[in-house]
Amino acid sequence: METKTGPDAETLYVDTEDAERGAEGPFFVVYRTPDRERRWGYFCGNCDSFRTAMDSMGRIKCNDCGNLKKPDEWDAAHE
Repeated sequence: METKTGPDAETLYVDTEDAERGAEGPFFVVYRTPDRERRWGYFCGNCDSFRTAMDSMGRIKCNDCGNLKKPDEWDAAHE
């Protein structure tokens, strides 16, 4: 776990061992607490940015560099 200062000057914990593969680099899972109890979001490993977004299909995009994780497979027939 790496400690980093987040967008609102809060301390966040980046789990460098838990990542999703993006086109340009990994997206690391970020937590609010070091014990991994409160998940915060994702950190872009390509440009070191917290400015990421995830949609309902699991697609993750970095708003700074455009790094993108493709969506998880989804089929309406499984609902």
